[in-house]
Amino acid sequence: MKDLPHVSAFKVLRNAGRILKNPLPFHQENFDKLGDTFRISIPGDVQAFFSRSPEVVKQILQKKHRYYSKSKLQTKDLAKYIGKGLLTAEGNHWRTHRKMIQPAFHLKNLKTLLGIMHKAIQEELQRITPNKELDVFELMGDLAFQVVAKSLFSSNDIREPMARLKQITEDNQKMLIREMRQPYFKWWFNGSGKIRNELNKAQAARDILDKLIEERLANDQKSTDLLDMLLESEYEDGSKMPRKQLIDELLILFAAGHETTANALSFTLYFIAKDANLQERLYKEVTSMDAQGFGMEALKQIPLLQSCINEAMRLYPPAYFIDRTALEDNEVAGIQLKKGTVVLLSMYELHRHKDFWDKPDSFIADRFVHMEPKTYAGHYFPFGAGPRMCIGNAFATYEMAMAVMELIKNYTLSTSMDTIEINPMISLKPKAVRLRFTPRKNLSTDA
Repeated sequence: MKDLPHVSAFKVLRNAGRILKNPLPFHQENFDKLGDTFRISIPGDVQAFFSRSPEVVKQILQKKHRYYSKSKLQTKDLAKYIGKGLLTAEGNHWRTHRKMIQPAFHLKNLKTLLGIMHKAIQEELQRITPNKELDVFELMGDLAFQVVAKSLFSSNDIREPMARLKQITEDNQKMLIREMRQPYFKWWFNGSGKIRNELNKAQAARDILDKLIEERLANDQKSTDLLDMLLESEYEDGSKMPRKQLIDELLILFAAGHETTANALSFTLYFIAKDANLQERLYKEVTSMDAQGFGMEALKQIPLLQSCINEAMRLYPPAYFIDRTALEDNEVAGIQLKKGTVVLLSMYELHRHKDFWDKPDSFIADRFVHMEPKTYAGHYFPFGAGPRMCIGNAFATYEMAMAVMELIKNYTLSTSMDTIEINPMISLKPKAVRLRFTPRKNLSTDA
């Protein structure tokens, strides 16, 4: 690794302010100057291996995944807020619970959730104020959170506790970002009580979920939601998941499940709003669907809409980088990595790599309509790759398609924004997406 191009700790410190605000331009400059793979020294004597090479990504996430674990940013720093669930767990603990939870996200089970998802989306979209510019990122955040909430707790009146839970997860994330990008200030975060305050909030979130679980168990009525699927899941010895572990898994589903979807939807709607012709093409596509509505085969009937979502996630992948730590010495793409090396894989850079994408920085709505999946499978990873690929990828795919369809059928979209500013947190967010929704029935009446 010593032979790789190098970014010094001094350069990192010199750019600390801009890295805290948005690290992507700093990383892009290094990739442009140093190539697809380089090493970077992080203050605190940490050596990191940074890459946008598709071969490196495939080896670390797929072929040689057993040589790597998630870094302590997730297994320790994030876990202290949301527990040891699928996103933050490692080793046998992760394998046991992945195997246990996976059936809840099989397509046959998702089929039973489509009605719940659709109803939650329709209810949230009724909150739109027509003909007034609003921040759609906030709307999509609420929508995605309520879809997860209703899919988990379909029989509960949960809007008020879910609003509190959503605020806590966002506050915890802001603190974690500061810890991650300013590790040299961790002593201050601890000494000033900032971390303790966030941990108290995290416990309040656990208490909210514990109460909802207790209410479900006391009610003793079966539902077709995710919570019942998780309550009924069993270990190999037939025992049930302990309450603490169940709460950990629920927190993961809320924290990771709603935010990535809200981000992808916001970016998608921004690009659609900028192209009136595209909207009419999408309108024709969704209104010509089979009369049976949105079933499991629906995605095949809306290739253009699905392409728009895929293209938005190409340009702005929710998981814009993936981190790993080497568990032992090993070789990746001819490079020797020592045990303990921190590996950072940039999906943002790979998805914009000029060697693999035509006009990589442009939104091309029908890009994926004309491409076979096998032609881009090696350099397109919107949900990660390998055994730790996002367990909710099918859930999110149907949710996003449903939401965009409902909006396209009922509104025309417009925006006064020429560009969109990003806010890289744990996932890649937009700072704001201001859109105007004009009801289609108003257009026909005016005509």
